[in-house]
Amino acid sequence: MIGEVFAADADRVAAIGGTLAEELVGGDSCHLSGPLGAGKTTLVRGLLRALGHEGLVPSPTFTLVETYDFAQMRVAHFDLFRLESIEELETLGVRDYFADGTLCVFEWPERGQGLLPAPRVLIEFDYHGDGRLLTITRNPTAV
Repeated sequence: MIGEVFAADADRVAAIGGTLAEELVGGDSCHLSGPLGAGKTTLVRGLLRALGHEGLVPSPTFTLVETYDFAQMRVAHFDLFRLESIEELETLGVRDYFADGTLCVFEWPERGQGLLPAPRVLIEFDYHGDGRLLTITRNPTAV
């Protein structure tokens, strides 16, 4: 999956997340960038459901990170929207997640610029009519 993908509704965004679950492995980093309400958390919900998660998937807007353990890997879902400083991310111990083979998914990765690892997949969300346009790039050279 690469290039531009149109998602007419939230179910399609979640399905794209499910497809992404087949591509990402422990130790990867995935960056989700775009405006508020564009579907970043919905995509993560689809990814987690495809990996076998059956419970709620809250947005980590206030906690900054939620973790999920699966047989094949651990997933850390970060939402950096309310991040006050890069030091706050350091205090959270973000580097520990990179070192232990966790799949790290970052919403608002631009707020952690300079500290986050380069993404294996970058997905940029944008509004497009009543739906969303997702631009998906593998191994981007510049973030």
